[in-house]
Amino acid sequence: MTTTQPVKRPKSWHQRAGMPVRVWLVLLILAGLTHPFLPESRWLLVHLFTLGAVTNSIVVWSQTLAERFLGYHLPESERGPQLAKIYLLNAGIVVTIIGVVGGWFPVTLVGAVLVGAMVAWHAISLLLLLRRAQRSRAQEGDGPAEHAQSVWFLVASSAMLPFGAGFGAVLAYGATADTEAGFLLAHQAMNLLGFLGLAAAGVLTVMYPNLIGTQKTGTRRRPVALVILLVGIAVFMVGALTGHPLVAAVGCTIYLAGWIVVAGPLLRGALTHPPAGYAATSVTAAMLWLLGSLASLAIVLATGPMDPDRATLMTVPFLAGFAAQLLFGVMSHLLPTLMGGGPAVVGGGVDKMNRWWVWRIVVINIGLLLFLLPLVSWMRVGVTALVMLAFVMFLPIMIISAKASVAGRRAVMSGQAVPDYVPATHQRGLQATSALACLALVAVVTSGIGGGSIGGQDSSAGVTPTGNTTEVHVEAVGMRFTPDTLTVPAGDRLVLTVTNADDQVHDLVLATGHDTGRLAPGESSTLDVGVVGADIEGWCSIVGHRQQGMVFHIVAEGGDDVTAHDHGSAAGAPTVDLAAEPDPDFVARDPSLAPAPDGTTHRYTFEITEVPGEYAVGVPQTMWTYNGQAMGPTLRGRVGDIFEITMVNHGTMGHSIDFHAGMVGPDEPMRTINPGEELIYRFRAEHSGIWLYHCATAPMAMHIAAGMFGAVVIDPPSLGPADAEYLMVQSEAYLGDGEVDADKVDAGTPDLVMFNGFANQYLHRPLHAEVGDRLRIWVLDAGPNEGVGFHVVGSQFDTVYKEGAYLLRAGNPDSGGAQVLDLAVAQGGFVELQFLEPGTYTFLNHRMFDAGRGAEGAIVVE
Repeated sequence: MTTTQPVKRPKSWHQRAGMPVRVWLVLLILAGLTHPFLPESRWLLVHLFTLGAVTNSIVVWSQTLAERFLGYHLPESERGPQLAKIYLLNAGIVVTIIGVVGGWFPVTLVGAVLVGAMVAWHAISLLLLLRRAQRSRAQEGDGPAEHAQSVWFLVASSAMLPFGAGFGAVLAYGATADTEAGFLLAHQAMNLLGFLGLAAAGVLTVMYPNLIGTQKTGTRRRPVALVILLVGIAVFMVGALTGHPLVAAVGCTIYLAGWIVVAGPLLRGALTHPPAGYAATSVTAAMLWLLGSLASLAIVLATGPMDPDRATLMTVPFLAGFAAQLLFGVMSHLLPTLMGGGPAVVGGGVDKMNRWWVWRIVVINIGLLLFLLPLVSWMRVGVTALVMLAFVMFLPIMIISAKASVAGRRAVMSGQAVPDYVPATHQRGLQATSALACLALVAVVTSGIGGGSIGGQDSSAGVTPTGNTTEVHVEAVGMRFTPDTLTVPAGDRLVLTVTNADDQVHDLVLATGHDTGRLAPGESSTLDVGVVGADIEGWCSIVGHRQQGMVFHIVAEGGDDVTAHDHGSAAGAPTVDLAAEPDPDFVARDPSLAPAPDGTTHRYTFEITEVPGEYAVGVPQTMWTYNGQAMGPTLRGRVGDIFEITMVNHGTMGHSIDFHAGMVGPDEPMRTINPGEELIYRFRAEHSGIWLYHCATAPMAMHIAAGMFGAVVIDPPSLGPADAEYLMVQSEAYLGDGEVDADKVDAGTPDLVMFNGFANQYLHRPLHAEVGDRLRIWVLDAGPNEGVGFHVVGSQFDTVYKEGAYLLRAGNPDSGGAQVLDLAVAQGGFVELQFLEPGTYTFLNHRMFDAGRGAEGAIVVE
């Protein structure tokens, strides 16, 4: 007996062409999870979705639906050029992203041209398809296809993106401050209103009645709607590019009218046949978000100046409310439908697509509404995470649905009976519970609206609102906010636009809990503080910046005082127990100093990171580091050697470096570089000695205290031999609640004083020598505040070298010796000694209170 195995069918054109959509969605999720570490993360997240997922979806689905609308399907033999078009389109997208992220405009331009060319090719293909279908129907004696007019929407849609890509390239090149807002609006108009909006209008006229189970309505209005939409886009573009916001507002209103013509009959049908299931409900919500966003954008443009901040106010509603919900809703309907297999198989796939649909719809739409309200920062982060989770759930649900459809189709092909589809009724209680949980979330979050009381203070202080709004632009520059004091009539709503006009990262945190987040140079953020009824304090939260004068005062004229909560670190500083023993596997930092390497040019890479670490047993702190640990790499060479250091900033704030061993103009090599940037610092060693290097970004004391320092040893030409050489770099730790305490640094009250970045590590792991060995110990005081008097108990120094000169040399005629090498902050030198007897010899800072803070070690002499 033989059995026939079902033949595995090759992937269809649509499956192969649709693969990039899923890839871009996966990349979007990965970028969302890792965005703090990505360059140009905001741009990248937006364009992975719009340029990647949305563009591919429209190109693929518009081809498929155009063939269905026309009743004319291309043969498989003609799919090759279409696949080539898809692949070249995605190559252009990849090139564009590489160009923008890398800051290479020529690469960006090549990518934008390729993307625009491929979508223009797609528009021409749709026109040719329309012509072929009309000719074929005429030959068969048939009239125009019922939905042929919808294909014109798709043609017009594809004609928009090449212009949108051009405006995007202009923005990437760098528009002037006067024209940036106009190009931003034009870019959005072509891509969102034109490319996406026109395609959606043409498709939904046909698809939406099927989704909700009504008769097709409003199809006769399609030509009128297309004309109105195109006129609206044209007027919008004129207003945007000429800098006339009122004209742009008129264009937006005309475009809104066109969508009312499209969506009006559809939404009236939804009143009599309420949407059920994820696809219908998501598409309905998308249309409502589009109408609301267009109305809001028209008001924004009509009531204020045209600037980049106002131009992007409705970006989130357009992208998440309209575009994302439309894309996932349409895909939830089309994917099971196009996979086929009969009503039972398609129904089973749709049923899988509806998993958790009530929960997803409620979370997405209520979450987006809450996002638009003036929440405190932690609430906004929580709402955003929940909405992202609801969107991300689409991917695993889509995979489950696809597997169910494939299994059902194989069963049909093998002759097995497939049960009739019955809509699932399970999990209703769970979904109702989820909906109630979302309503509870609304109640909790609403308590924080307008500057809530959780994590901050109420800015209104119970004052009666005046109904007026005070808008102020604040700049962060030169360790100051300008203006730094702001008087607001009590009862006014306050909106702050904060721009970082400095060369390093800053933020603005208010005592109410409002927070701009970290702003790179040139970036801006808008804070809606809400109704102000009391004085409010603000500051830059980056360690040390507040102490340097970055404070901000809001004075409520006629209101009360709101004392600022100092979320400083002293109260939560860890407890220090210097008697605590480390774990058996503890490894001290190797103090051995390697000889100078061969050659005269030495190249190093310093990667700046902000990482967790320990300054003593059980004393965790966040350290700012060169190459991952407090106290950076030790460099060594000879007079005349060239050092070339490539510094890369992987941190979250601006950092820099200053090599005392070099004699260079500080303007360029010592400049602060911001996250994602790098520089090359090149210097020639002109003089011998041991030299400090450290971060030179203000406030320098904070950066040094957080771990950003190290040593460069340039050998004196007369340096003699030694049996062992060690390096001891003294530094201080000012412990806070997780990071360096700026107030303690300013007061000069360290918790720990250490050699080589860890308190008492050489008591736990002593150095070793033998009687008669000549030891050379290099000592450098990195500070930032404490001096050092380096002493070895039970021994004496016969050689002392300090700041480039010998103070004492072995074999001197007076048989003199030394007991201490005294160094001020940033000074260095070395001592040499020999042990006459075995024993355990303690070395320490003879400023005894510093020795008691961890500046001790031991040498075991055999």
